[in-house]
Amino acid sequence: MSIRHWPASERPREKLLDRGAMALSDAELLAIFLRTGIAGTDAVTLARQLLSQFGSLRHLLGASQADFCSAKGLGEAKFVQLQAVLELSKRYLQQQIQRETVFSEPAAVKRYLQHAISGEQREVFLLLYLDSQHRLIKAEPLFSGTIDAATGH
Repeated sequence: MSIRHWPASERPREKLLDRGAMALSDAELLAIFLRTGIAGTDAVTLARQLLSQFGSLRHLLGASQADFCSAKGLGEAKFVQLQAVLELSKRYLQQQIQRETVFSEPAAVKRYLQHAISGEQREVFLLLYLDSQHRLIKAEPLFSGTIDAATGH
């Protein structure tokens, strides 16, 4: 059955507008992104199948282009959209952290770096520029290396 035949309170878009994004499951959020299903499968069911196929939302979002596009119902356009959404989210979080975080202790630096470079496939040597109040001015990657090493010069 098509999502438009569902009760309004159960449709992902309406549910988000009514109760907020936190009220939606991973599959419902993914279904909003997908917009449509495939023949005989609505977007929410397709999203559930994709999450099951990839094992988790993290693995789906981190999939290579080839793996992502090989899944039924996904293609290059969705891959590009997803990568753009991920980059926008990453930039938003970095700006949020940059404005609010004071790097006065190693744990704060660790949290920032976990968000800043978590998606990297190679080691990155990153330089953090701080102001006199230990707030981030800029994070600049200086070197990137192999999967497990980055040499700084």
